[in-house]
Amino acid sequence: VINKIFSNISSINAFHSKFLLPELEKRMQEWTTTPRIGDILQKLAPFLKMYGEYVKNFDNAMELVKTWTERSPQFKFIIQDIQKEKVCGNLTLQHHMLEPVQRIPRYEMLLKDYLRKLPQDSLDWKDAEKSLEIISTAASHSNSAIRKMENLKKLLEIYEMLGEEEDIVNPSNELIKEGQILKLAARNTSAQERYLFLFNNMLLYCVPKFSLVGSKFSVRTRVGIDGMKIIETHNEEYPHTFQVSGKERTLELQASSEQDKEEWIKALQNTIEAFQQRNETFRNAIAKEYEDIPVEVSNAELGKRAPRWIRDNEVTMCMKCKEPFNALTRRRHHCRACGHVVCWKCSDYKAHLEYDGNKLNKVCKDCYHVIIGCTDSEEKKKKGILEIESAEVSGNSVICSFLQYMEKSKPWQKAWCVIPKQEALVLYMYGAPQVCTEEMEKILVIIVTDI
Repeated sequence: VINKIFSNISSINAFHSKFLLPELEKRMQEWTTTPRIGDILQKLAPFLKMYGEYVKNFDNAMELVKTWTERSPQFKFIIQDIQKEKVCGNLTLQHHMLEPVQRIPRYEMLLKDYLRKLPQDSLDWKDAEKSLEIISTAASHSNSAIRKMENLKKLLEIYEMLGEEEDIVNPSNELIKEGQILKLAARNTSAQERYLFLFNNMLLYCVPKFSLVGSKFSVRTRVGIDGMKIIETHNEEYPHTFQVSGKERTLELQASSEQDKEEWIKALQNTIEAFQQRNETFRNAIAKEYEDIPVEVSNAELGKRAPRWIRDNEVTMCMKCKEPFNALTRRRHHCRACGHVVCWKCSDYKAHLEYDGNKLNKVCKDCYHVIIGCTDSEEKKKKGILEIESAEVSGNSVICSFLQYMEKSKPWQKAWCVIPKQEALVLYMYGAPQVCTEEMEKILVIIVTDI
């Protein structure tokens, strides 16, 4: 418990007492001949980053002191006894534990003040300026750790407010904005009281709960930021309205004032832009990483020599089409020819591999074309027209449009109909999205004998 409370404070103390303080004291004695401190700080400032670990542990340490003070009378007595000592200056243990958290920002302020008063032609200027850069970085680490702890604390509070049902306590989640709002009903535009929690990756649309204890809100919908759009709407009867359109749901909301509306729209749009920028940066970095992965099996050796498989945990998206993997609809598969990790669409090919006794093995599209010796366009020529998607056929047709058709006693159904230029008087009917699943999978071909 003591180690968890005080974290790495002994290391911080050793650094100050054995290195930083003796160096500064020695320099003060030599000040008349060497009036500078920038060189010392520049040399030792990188070690100040060790404060980050202490800062990260601070909230947990405070909670431990509180818990053990309540739980153990002996612990409480020892703490009170120590706090009575003259060296503590009538301050609590918690007050003294806060000092290291504030130390680096104080160093930063003191060094800025030193630089302001230091002549620019001073021999110490460059070293002091460089030291400030290093200490500012350490201070930002400290401030960042403080912000992360505050954010995590807030996430835990929201987690309890939601009845501990939503899995939101994650360091990657960041609360952007929260507040009451009205939701306009879709049928009669009556206003209903709701509460929103906007995070960096999702919007929680909640209904207030009227209970004296326990959770305060129930989550009605979780709307992802990915693909979200914000539209400003105008309703004479209900002013200050805007629309949040997401993949999961579209909501028409009413703010309490025009200013509140503008704040919500700005917060949502900024969050969407930041999310898109992060995704784009991540995609580009991953794509470049995949491009840099060497192909261990040359085209001439494909199928003749067993490849080295890329590990599943080394990739997060298909190495061919760059679509991200997920546990349900886009799982990882290995090409038995090149060893790359690909999705099911890009691995829906089979070829005889010489190294495996000419057995049929699952391979990716690129390896398939190399092994069988044909190009993508040649493969399309070999396919029957029913194996080619409707979009390809429609782009080279005499006429195409939706038509209704009836089969025996079944009701009228919708189909996408195409008469291609390259085929002799043939009408192709593709299952339309509105048609039931069974009919969507079924493609009818009608030979037109007379047009």
